[in-house]
Amino acid sequence: MDRMFRVCGFWTAIFTVMFYLGDMDKTAMLFLAQTGFFVLLSYLKLSERMYLHIFAAYLTIFFAGFTYWTTFMMPLGGGH
Repeated sequence: MDRMFRVCGFWTAIFTVMFYLGDMDKTAMLFLAQTGFFVLLSYLKLSERMYLHIFAAYLTIFFAGFTYWTTFMMPLGGGH
């Protein structure tokens, strides 16, 4: 399971580079933080059950934040 967190860290690092090259600096920093989070967790050698609990908490926070952002922060009509 720790290898899967390294895989998540790899992919978030790829997204970090792509967002940075696309001049989306705030999003790049968000994904850089996620990269650090995933890579740090991958080396803690936790049990598989703990990794699943952490990932479930991560998904819960992500979905709550994403729902809040799309409901209250995004302009209506996609900003047109």
